[in-house]
Amino acid sequence: MILKSLLPIFLVAVFLNADNLENKVLEFEKKRFSQNPRVELNKLSVFMKKELSQKGWYGFIVDIEATMAGNKVNAKDVVFTNGEVVTSELYDLTSGKSLKDVMTPKLTDKYYDKKRLIAGNHNAKDKIVIFSDPLCPFCMDYVPDVIKHVKKYEDKIALYYYHFPLLSIHPAAAPLVRLMAKAKEDGITNIEEKVYSIYWDEKFSSKENNADVIIKAFNKEFKTSYTQKDINSKRVGEEIFEDVKMGEDVLVQGTPTVFINGEQDKSKLKYEMLGK
Repeated sequence: MILKSLLPIFLVAVFLNADNLENKVLEFEKKRFSQNPRVELNKLSVFMKKELSQKGWYGFIVDIEATMAGNKVNAKDVVFTNGEVVTSELYDLTSGKSLKDVMTPKLTDKYYDKKRLIAGNHNAKDKIVIFSDPLCPFCMDYVPDVIKHVKKYEDKIALYYYHFPLLSIHPAAAPLVRLMAKAKEDGITNIEEKVYSIYWDEKFSSKENNADVIIKAFNKEFKTSYTQKDINSKRVGEEIFEDVKMGEDVLVQGTPTVFINGEQDKSKLKYEMLGK
């Protein structure tokens, strides 16, 4: 979860000492959150610190554990400071780009989980990780293209897939990703590739809220007989939750989000150069 609205932040004067910059950022965040009586701050820590190419500026990703309206909230906040001021937004005057784009954590080895391998060689040097929603229009075209490329160079590339349903715009993705997880558990091979080869818009709207409609369409395509009870199992739910959390931990917000050898690829085209 990426923090956006617990408290607003603008360009604020905070006189920071370069020797304890990290601690001062945490102190600033603590004071900021203390201004909101609805938020009980439980824990703050620096997840990532990065020196920017802009002279004297640093970016921080802060891990936040809080309680809000009785609910536990785990979030990440991105802030920038030059030791004199702190801000949540910083833009390069030349390019006009937000410097939040460079505040992307590098993937650790835990993201190269063999259970998430959908194509290629797990031991390959080049590794691709995709966070995707099967009802995202761009993903529907993109994911099959990446799979096709990896299969062409399958000894040289590993491709890992994580579910990241965008439920606010594609509520129908909730049962669909659970069906994918259940089908994979039951031994249906290449389920990701097969699901992405189907034009689901002809069968139900991505806005569909009735899970039975999605289940019926899936069962017809795959000759299965799944029910809501099957896909709402604890194990399936835990798998989807884990995938989404893995994405949120590296600031995934949209789909497809692609990492090449640990680094996020904003262009989404670098995979084409692998294996050759």
